[in-house]
Amino acid sequence: MNRTLAITLGIIGGLLLIVVLAVVWGISVYNRIVTAEEGVKSAWSQVENQYQRRFDLIPNLVETVKGFAKQEREVLENVTNARARVGQLNVTPEILNDPQAFAKFQQAQDGLGSALSRLLVVTENYPTLRSNENFLTLQSQLEGTENRISVERRRFNEAVQSYNTMIRRFPASSIASMTGFKEKAYFAAVTGAEQAPQVKF
Repeated sequence: MNRTLAITLGIIGGLLLIVVLAVVWGISVYNRIVTAEEGVKSAWSQVENQYQRRFDLIPNLVETVKGFAKQEREVLENVTNARARVGQLNVTPEILNDPQAFAKFQQAQDGLGSALSRLLVVTENYPTLRSNENFLTLQSQLEGTENRISVERRRFNEAVQSYNTMIRRFPASSIASMTGFKEKAYFAAVTGAEQAPQVKF
């Protein structure tokens, strides 16, 4: 009787140990996934900061150019309209979990970037504008911001890759699916970016 009881207690103890180890392992995996997701959110906030910086610089740039290039109304309107479309987007933290909303955000930002590029090309036709100190400062700030956006988008994609890899690998994938973690979207290249631009003189 004592031997049977000892064996039973040993089996129960072994099973309890396995359950405790499984729970500890599950909590550890869950915490690593949470840390990776927070890394994605942090990287995303840096992307948003740089987009906001660009958004805030645009009115000053447009006003400076407007004084010199009155006949370029269409280009100026395109920049203003693209900025307005970006400003109308309601960007919430949930955008990271909604691929369609994320794609819409990226499309609006890409449209604004394209409009700004056209504006800077047009300014090449105005030597007086190109020598204007205010314009040069704004242009330099905008170029620096575009570089920062590129760097932060790359960092965001790296954080997303790390997170997505973690939640897709077994056995963490089982914890991720049970607790509702979903893959995050990457920033993608603008459509047509794989084509080399034509340069005409």
